Amino acid sequence: MSKQALSFHWFLPTYGDSRGLVAGGHGSFMSGDRPATLRYLNQLTAAAEDNGFTGVLTPTGAWCEDAWLTTAMLVQTSETLKFLVALRPGLVSPTLAAQMAATFQRHSGGRLLLNVVTGGEPKEQQAYGDFLDKEQRYARTGEFLHIVRELWQSTEPVTFTGEHLRVNEALLSARPDPVPPVFFGGSSGPAGPVAARYADTYLTWGEPLDAVAKKLDWIRGLAALEGRSVDFGLRVHVITRDTAAEAWAEADRLLSGIAPGEIERVQASLARSESEGQRRMARLHNGRTDNLEIAPNLWAGVGLVRGGAGTALVGSHAEVAERLLEYAALGIDHFILSGYPHLEEAYWFGEGVLPILERQGVWRHPSRPAAPRVVTPFTAAAQ
Repeated sequence: MSKQALSFHWFLPTYGDSRGLVAGGHGSFMSGDRPATLRYLNQLTAAAEDNGFTGVLTPTGAWCEDAWLTTAMLVQTSETLKFLVALRPGLVSPTLAAQMAATFQRHSGGRLLLNVVTGGEPKEQQAYGDFLDKEQRYARTGEFLHIVRELWQSTEPVTFTGEHLRVNEALLSARPDPVPPVFFGGSSGPAGPVAARYADTYLTWGEPLDAVAKKLDWIRGLAALEGRSVDFGLRVHVITRDTAAEAWAEADRLLSGIAPGEIERVQASLARSESEGQRRMARLHNGRTDNLEIAPNLWAGVGLVRGGAGTALVGSHAEVAERLLEYAALGIDHFILSGYPHLEEAYWFGEGVLPILERQGVWRHPSRPAAPRVVTPFTAAAQ
Protein backbone atom coordinates (compact mmCIF):
# COMPACT_ATOMS: atom_id res chain seq x y z
CA MET A 1 0.00 0.00 0.00
CA SER A 2 1.37 3.40 -0.96
CA LYS A 3 0.46 6.82 0.34
CA GLN A 4 -2.70 8.32 -1.20
CA ALA A 5 -3.45 4.91 -2.70
CA LEU A 6 -6.89 4.03 -1.35
CA SER A 7 -10.15 4.64 -3.24
CA PHE A 8 -13.55 4.32 -1.61
CA HIS A 9 -16.75 3.69 -3.55
CA TRP A 10 -20.35 3.58 -2.36
CA PHE A 11 -23.31 1.49 -3.53
CA LEU A 12 -26.59 2.44 -5.22
CA PRO A 13 -29.45 0.17 -4.07
CA THR A 14 -31.49 0.39 -7.26
CA TYR A 15 -34.00 -2.10 -5.82
CA GLY A 16 -34.87 0.14 -2.85
CA ASP A 17 -33.42 1.04 0.51
CA SER A 18 -34.48 0.59 4.12
CA ARG A 19 -33.58 1.09 7.77
CA GLY A 20 -33.62 -2.70 7.99
CA LEU A 21 -31.78 -5.36 5.99
CA VAL A 22 -33.27 -5.71 2.51
CA ALA A 23 -33.73 -9.42 1.83
CA GLY A 24 -33.23 -11.30 -1.42
CA GLY A 25 -31.23 -10.50 -4.54
CA HIS A 26 -28.94 -12.63 -6.69
CA GLY A 27 -31.71 -14.65 -8.27
CA SER A 28 -34.67 -13.57 -6.14
CA PHE A 29 -36.58 -10.30 -6.09
CA MET A 30 -35.98 -7.73 -3.39
CA SER A 31 -37.31 -4.30 -2.52
CA GLY A 32 -36.95 -1.84 0.31
CA ASP A 33 -39.60 0.28 1.96
CA ARG A 34 -37.71 3.35 0.74
CA PRO A 35 -38.29 3.12 -3.04
CA ALA A 36 -35.39 3.59 -5.45
CA THR A 37 -36.87 6.63 -7.14
CA LEU A 38 -34.67 8.79 -9.31
CA ARG A 39 -35.05 11.53 -6.70
CA TYR A 40 -33.72 9.27 -3.96
CA LEU A 41 -30.88 7.91 -6.08
CA ASN A 42 -29.87 11.50 -6.82
CA GLN A 43 -29.71 12.09 -3.07
CA LEU A 44 -27.42 9.10 -2.74
CA THR A 45 -25.08 10.21 -5.51
CA ALA A 46 -24.88 13.67 -3.98
CA ALA A 47 -24.07 12.17 -0.57
CA ALA A 48 -21.38 9.95 -2.08
CA GLU A 49 -19.84 12.84 -4.00
CA ASP A 50 -19.90 15.22 -1.01
CA ASN A 51 -18.34 12.64 1.32
CA GLY A 52 -15.45 11.90 -1.01
CA PHE A 53 -16.32 8.54 -2.52
CA THR A 54 -14.63 8.04 -5.88
CA GLY A 55 -17.58 6.25 -7.47
CA VAL A 56 -20.76 4.28 -6.91
CA LEU A 57 -21.47 0.67 -7.86
CA THR A 58 -24.78 0.02 -9.59
CA PRO A 59 -25.88 -3.64 -9.59
CA THR A 60 -27.32 -5.68 -12.43
CA GLY A 61 -30.02 -8.33 -12.49
CA ALA A 62 -33.75 -8.92 -12.71
CA TRP A 63 -34.10 -7.78 -9.08
CA CYS A 64 -33.01 -4.17 -9.65
CA GLU A 65 -33.31 -1.31 -12.12
CA ASP A 66 -31.20 -1.39 -15.29
CA ALA A 67 -27.73 -0.08 -14.47
CA TRP A 68 -26.98 1.64 -17.79
CA LEU A 69 -30.21 3.62 -18.00
CA THR A 70 -30.14 4.60 -14.34
CA THR A 71 -26.57 5.85 -14.30
CA ALA A 72 -27.03 7.70 -17.60
CA MET A 73 -29.68 9.76 -15.82
CA LEU A 74 -27.67 10.24 -12.62
CA VAL A 75 -24.49 11.35 -14.37
CA GLN A 76 -26.22 14.56 -15.41
CA THR A 77 -26.83 15.70 -11.84
CA SER A 78 -23.36 14.88 -10.49
CA GLU A 79 -20.03 16.52 -11.17
CA THR A 80 -17.03 14.34 -10.35
CA LEU A 81 -18.51 11.05 -9.15
CA LYS A 82 -17.68 7.98 -11.23
CA PHE A 83 -20.19 5.23 -11.99
CA LEU A 84 -19.20 1.58 -11.64
CA VAL A 85 -21.79 0.09 -13.99
CA ALA A 86 -22.39 -3.65 -13.72
CA LEU A 87 -23.07 -5.53 -16.94
CA ARG A 88 -23.45 -9.19 -17.91
CA PRO A 89 -21.61 -10.56 -20.95
CA GLY A 90 -23.86 -12.60 -23.18
CA LEU A 91 -26.90 -10.40 -22.72
CA VAL A 92 -25.60 -7.79 -25.15
CA SER A 93 -23.32 -7.85 -28.18
CA PRO A 94 -19.68 -7.10 -27.28
CA THR A 95 -19.55 -4.54 -30.07
CA LEU A 96 -22.63 -2.78 -28.72
CA ALA A 97 -21.27 -2.92 -25.17
CA ALA A 98 -17.98 -1.38 -26.32
CA GLN A 99 -19.92 1.34 -28.14
CA MET A 100 -22.16 2.02 -25.11
CA ALA A 101 -19.13 2.33 -22.86
CA ALA A 102 -17.41 4.70 -25.29
CA THR A 103 -20.52 6.86 -25.55
CA PHE A 104 -20.95 6.96 -21.76
CA GLN A 105 -17.29 7.87 -21.33
CA ARG A 106 -17.50 10.81 -23.73
CA HIS A 107 -20.77 12.22 -22.40
CA SER A 108 -19.71 11.82 -18.77
CA GLY A 109 -16.25 13.27 -19.17
CA GLY A 110 -14.49 9.98 -18.41
CA ARG A 111 -16.53 8.92 -15.37
CA LEU A 112 -17.31 5.33 -16.34
CA LEU A 113 -16.00 2.21 -14.59
CA LEU A 114 -17.22 -1.25 -15.61
CA ASN A 115 -18.07 -4.16 -13.33
CA VAL A 116 -18.27 -7.33 -15.43
CA VAL A 117 -20.61 -9.90 -13.84
CA THR A 118 -20.56 -13.38 -15.35
CA GLY A 119 -23.72 -14.48 -13.49
CA GLY A 120 -24.14 -17.39 -11.09
CA GLU A 121 -27.89 -18.03 -10.85
CA PRO A 122 -29.09 -20.34 -13.66
CA LYS A 123 -32.76 -19.47 -13.23
CA GLU A 124 -32.07 -15.77 -13.64
CA GLN A 125 -29.69 -16.29 -16.57
CA GLN A 126 -32.27 -18.46 -18.32
CA ALA A 127 -34.92 -15.80 -17.80
CA TYR A 128 -32.72 -13.57 -19.95
CA GLY A 129 -32.35 -16.31 -22.57
CA ASP A 130 -28.91 -17.49 -21.48
CA PHE A 131 -28.67 -21.30 -21.17
CA LEU A 132 -24.90 -21.80 -20.96
CA ASP A 133 -23.48 -23.65 -17.97
CA LYS A 134 -21.07 -22.02 -15.53
CA GLU A 135 -17.80 -22.92 -17.25
CA GLN A 136 -19.20 -21.87 -20.62
CA ARG A 137 -20.31 -18.54 -19.16
CA TYR A 138 -16.79 -17.80 -17.96
CA ALA A 139 -15.35 -18.81 -21.32
CA ARG A 140 -17.79 -16.46 -23.03
CA THR A 141 -16.84 -13.68 -20.60
CA GLY A 142 -13.23 -14.06 -21.67
CA GLU A 143 -14.18 -13.84 -25.35
CA PHE A 144 -16.42 -10.86 -24.63
CA LEU A 145 -13.67 -8.93 -22.85
CA HIS A 146 -11.15 -9.82 -25.57
CA ILE A 147 -13.40 -8.31 -28.23
CA VAL A 148 -14.32 -5.26 -26.16
CA ARG A 149 -10.71 -4.44 -25.32
CA GLU A 150 -9.67 -4.88 -28.95
CA LEU A 151 -12.41 -2.48 -30.06
CA TRP A 152 -11.39 0.10 -27.46
CA GLN A 153 -7.81 0.09 -28.72
CA SER A 154 -7.87 -0.77 -32.42
CA THR A 155 -7.95 1.65 -35.32
CA GLU A 156 -8.49 -1.27 -37.67
CA PRO A 157 -11.59 -3.49 -37.99
CA VAL A 158 -11.70 -6.35 -35.49
CA THR A 159 -12.58 -9.89 -36.59
CA PHE A 160 -12.83 -12.65 -34.00
CA THR A 161 -14.24 -16.16 -33.98
CA GLY A 162 -14.55 -17.92 -30.65
CA GLU A 163 -16.51 -20.80 -29.23
CA HIS A 164 -19.35 -18.53 -28.09
CA LEU A 165 -18.90 -15.13 -29.78
CA ARG A 166 -18.07 -14.00 -33.26
CA VAL A 167 -17.68 -10.56 -34.84
CA ASN A 168 -16.60 -9.60 -38.34
CA GLU A 169 -14.84 -6.33 -39.17
CA ALA A 170 -16.19 -4.55 -36.10
CA LEU A 171 -14.93 -1.00 -35.53
CA LEU A 172 -15.95 1.87 -33.27
CA SER A 173 -16.40 5.27 -34.84
CA ALA A 174 -14.74 6.79 -31.76
CA ARG A 175 -12.77 4.96 -29.09
CA PRO A 176 -13.19 5.82 -25.40
CA ASP A 177 -10.67 8.16 -23.85
CA PRO A 178 -9.73 7.17 -21.25
CA VAL A 179 -10.46 3.46 -21.61
CA PRO A 180 -12.87 2.47 -18.80
CA PRO A 181 -11.21 0.36 -16.09
CA VAL A 182 -12.66 -3.16 -15.84
CA PHE A 183 -13.60 -4.54 -12.41
CA PHE A 184 -14.21 -8.27 -12.25
CA GLY A 185 -14.89 -10.82 -9.52
CA GLY A 186 -15.23 -14.57 -9.23
CA SER A 187 -14.12 -17.18 -6.71
CA SER A 188 -14.37 -20.36 -8.78
CA GLY A 189 -11.58 -21.91 -10.83
CA PRO A 190 -12.72 -20.67 -14.26
CA ALA A 191 -12.87 -17.07 -13.01
CA GLY A 192 -9.15 -16.80 -12.26
CA PRO A 193 -7.72 -16.92 -15.79
CA VAL A 194 -10.33 -14.41 -17.01
CA ALA A 195 -9.39 -11.98 -14.24
CA ALA A 196 -5.68 -12.49 -14.91
CA ARG A 197 -6.00 -11.73 -18.63
CA TYR A 198 -8.56 -8.95 -18.73
CA ALA A 199 -9.33 -7.31 -15.35
CA ASP A 200 -7.84 -4.06 -14.15
CA THR A 201 -9.24 -4.63 -10.64
CA TYR A 202 -10.14 -8.02 -9.17
CA LEU A 203 -13.00 -7.84 -6.66
CA THR A 204 -13.65 -10.09 -3.70
CA TRP A 205 -16.29 -10.04 -0.97
CA GLY A 206 -15.43 -9.42 2.67
CA GLU A 207 -13.93 -12.50 4.32
CA PRO A 208 -11.36 -12.91 7.12
CA LEU A 209 -7.90 -11.64 6.27
CA ASP A 210 -6.29 -15.01 5.64
CA ALA A 211 -9.00 -16.06 3.19
CA VAL A 212 -8.72 -12.76 1.28
CA ALA A 213 -4.93 -13.05 1.21
CA LYS A 214 -5.13 -16.49 -0.39
CA LYS A 215 -7.47 -15.25 -3.11
CA LEU A 216 -5.26 -12.29 -3.90
CA ASP A 217 -2.19 -14.51 -4.11
CA TRP A 218 -4.09 -16.84 -6.46
CA ILE A 219 -4.90 -14.00 -8.85
CA ARG A 220 -1.41 -12.48 -8.56
CA GLY A 221 0.11 -15.79 -9.62
CA LEU A 222 -2.20 -16.17 -12.60
CA ALA A 223 -1.65 -12.56 -13.68
CA ALA A 224 2.12 -13.02 -13.50
CA LEU A 225 1.83 -15.92 -15.94
CA GLU A 226 0.11 -13.50 -18.33
CA GLY A 227 2.82 -10.88 -17.82
CA ARG A 228 0.30 -8.61 -16.09
CA SER A 229 -0.51 -7.21 -12.68
CA VAL A 230 -3.95 -6.26 -11.37
CA ASP A 231 -5.33 -4.06 -8.61
CA PHE A 232 -7.63 -5.48 -5.96
CA GLY A 233 -10.93 -4.37 -4.48
CA LEU A 234 -13.06 -5.41 -1.50
CA ARG A 235 -16.87 -5.34 -1.49
CA VAL A 236 -18.21 -5.14 2.08
CA HIS A 237 -20.88 -3.38 4.16
CA VAL A 238 -20.10 -1.01 7.03
CA ILE A 239 -21.75 -0.13 10.35
CA THR A 240 -19.59 2.56 11.89
CA ARG A 241 -20.45 4.79 14.86
CA ASP A 242 -18.77 7.06 17.40
CA THR A 243 -18.36 4.11 19.76
CA ALA A 244 -18.12 0.35 19.25
CA ALA A 245 -21.12 -0.17 21.55
CA GLU A 246 -23.29 2.02 19.34
CA ALA A 247 -22.19 0.18 16.20
CA TRP A 248 -22.88 -3.28 17.63
CA ALA A 249 -26.23 -2.08 18.94
CA GLU A 250 -27.10 -1.11 15.37
CA ALA A 251 -26.04 -4.55 14.12
CA ASP A 252 -28.25 -6.13 16.79
CA ARG A 253 -31.15 -3.90 15.71
CA LEU A 254 -30.76 -5.01 12.09
CA LEU A 255 -30.66 -8.65 13.16
CA SER A 256 -33.73 -8.35 15.38
CA GLY A 257 -35.67 -6.79 12.51
CA ILE A 258 -35.47 -9.92 10.33
CA ALA A 259 -38.95 -11.41 10.02
CA PRO A 260 -39.46 -14.99 11.26
CA GLY A 261 -38.78 -17.52 8.54
CA GLU A 262 -36.98 -14.97 6.33
CA ILE A 263 -33.54 -16.48 6.89
CA GLU A 264 -34.71 -19.95 5.88
CA ARG A 265 -36.53 -18.61 2.83
CA VAL A 266 -33.57 -16.59 1.53
CA GLN A 267 -30.99 -19.29 2.29
CA ALA A 268 -33.06 -21.86 0.42
CA SER A 269 -33.11 -19.56 -2.60
CA LEU A 270 -29.38 -18.78 -2.43
CA ALA A 271 -28.52 -22.49 -2.08
CA ARG A 272 -29.54 -22.92 -5.74
CA SER A 273 -26.83 -20.50 -6.84
CA GLU A 274 -23.84 -21.78 -8.82
CA SER A 275 -21.68 -18.98 -7.39
CA GLU A 276 -18.67 -20.17 -5.40
CA GLY A 277 -18.51 -16.74 -3.79
CA GLN A 278 -22.09 -17.18 -2.61
CA ARG A 279 -21.21 -20.54 -1.08
CA ARG A 280 -18.26 -18.94 0.71
CA MET A 281 -20.58 -16.30 2.15
CA ALA A 282 -23.02 -18.98 3.34
CA ARG A 283 -20.28 -20.94 5.10
CA LEU A 284 -19.45 -17.90 7.21
CA HIS A 285 -22.78 -18.06 9.06
CA ASN A 286 -24.29 -21.46 8.15
CA GLY A 287 -27.76 -19.95 8.55
CA ARG A 288 -27.17 -19.42 12.30
CA THR A 289 -27.42 -16.20 14.30
CA ASP A 290 -25.36 -17.15 17.37
CA ASN A 291 -21.79 -16.68 16.10
CA LEU A 292 -21.79 -13.90 13.54
CA GLU A 293 -18.56 -12.05 14.42
CA ILE A 294 -16.33 -14.27 12.31
CA ALA A 295 -13.19 -12.12 12.69
CA PRO A 296 -12.44 -8.92 14.62
CA ASN A 297 -15.18 -6.43 13.69
CA LEU A 298 -16.31 -8.60 10.72
CA TRP A 299 -20.01 -9.49 11.02
CA ALA A 300 -21.73 -12.07 8.77
CA GLY A 301 -25.29 -11.02 9.63
CA VAL A 302 -26.06 -9.30 6.33
CA GLY A 303 -25.63 -12.55 4.41
CA LEU A 304 -28.38 -14.24 6.39
CA VAL A 305 -30.97 -12.53 4.18
CA ARG A 306 -29.06 -10.85 1.35
CA GLY A 307 -27.36 -12.44 -1.62
CA GLY A 308 -23.95 -11.31 -2.74
CA ALA A 309 -21.69 -9.45 -0.32
CA GLY A 310 -22.85 -10.68 3.08
CA THR A 311 -20.43 -9.27 5.64
CA ALA A 312 -20.07 -5.90 7.36
CA LEU A 313 -17.28 -4.17 9.22
CA VAL A 314 -18.82 -3.16 12.54
CA GLY A 315 -17.24 -0.93 15.14
CA SER A 316 -16.12 2.53 16.11
CA HIS A 317 -14.77 4.79 13.39
CA ALA A 318 -11.23 4.09 14.59
CA GLU A 319 -11.78 0.32 14.63
CA VAL A 320 -13.25 0.25 11.13
CA ALA A 321 -10.39 2.41 9.85
CA GLU A 322 -7.91 -0.03 11.41
CA ARG A 323 -9.60 -3.05 9.79
CA LEU A 324 -9.60 -1.34 6.41
CA LEU A 325 -5.89 -0.68 6.71
CA GLU A 326 -5.32 -4.36 7.46
CA TYR A 327 -7.03 -5.26 4.17
CA ALA A 328 -5.06 -2.53 2.42
CA ALA A 329 -1.85 -4.09 3.71
CA LEU A 330 -2.80 -7.26 1.78
CA GLY A 331 -2.98 -5.22 -1.43
CA ILE A 332 -6.57 -3.93 -1.51
CA ASP A 333 -6.71 -0.54 -3.26
CA HIS A 334 -10.47 -0.14 -3.80
CA PHE A 335 -13.18 -0.51 -1.16
CA ILE A 336 -16.79 -0.73 -2.37
CA LEU A 337 -18.99 -0.11 0.65
CA SER A 338 -22.64 0.06 1.60
CA GLY A 339 -24.87 0.27 4.68
CA TYR A 340 -28.48 0.49 5.80
CA PRO A 341 -29.91 2.89 4.99
CA HIS A 342 -27.40 3.87 2.35
CA LEU A 343 -28.02 7.61 2.56
CA GLU A 344 -27.42 7.96 6.29
CA GLU A 345 -24.62 5.38 6.41
CA ALA A 346 -22.70 7.26 3.70
CA TYR A 347 -22.43 10.16 6.14
CA TRP A 348 -21.54 7.98 9.13
CA PHE A 349 -18.60 6.56 7.15
CA GLY A 350 -17.73 9.75 5.28
CA GLU A 351 -17.66 11.93 8.36
CA GLY A 352 -16.37 9.30 10.78
CA VAL A 353 -13.86 7.01 9.07
CA LEU A 354 -12.53 8.90 6.05
CA PRO A 355 -11.12 11.81 8.12
CA ILE A 356 -9.11 9.27 10.15
CA LEU A 357 -7.66 7.78 6.97
CA GLU A 358 -6.98 11.25 5.60
CA ARG A 359 -5.01 12.18 8.73
CA GLN A 360 -2.97 9.01 8.25
CA GLY A 361 -2.13 10.06 4.71
CA VAL A 362 -3.68 7.09 2.89
CA TRP A 363 -6.73 8.85 1.45
CA ARG A 364 -7.62 12.25 0.08
CA HIS A 365 -10.97 13.65 -1.02
CA PRO A 366 -10.93 13.22 -4.84
CA SER A 367 -12.59 16.54 -5.66
CA ARG A 368 -11.67 18.76 -2.71
CA PRO A 369 -8.27 20.45 -2.63
CA ALA A 370 -6.07 19.88 0.38
CA ALA A 371 -6.62 22.40 3.15
CA PRO A 372 -4.21 25.35 2.79
CA ARG A 373 -1.54 25.82 5.40
CA VAL A 374 -2.65 28.58 7.73
CA VAL A 375 -0.02 31.08 8.91
CA THR A 376 -0.26 34.34 10.77
CA PRO A 377 0.90 37.38 8.76
CA PHE A 378 4.10 39.10 9.84
CA THR A 379 5.35 36.10 11.84
CA ALA A 380 8.57 34.26 11.19
CA ALA A 381 6.62 31.35 9.68
CA ALA A 382 5.13 33.67 7.10
CA GLN A 383 8.43 35.20 5.98
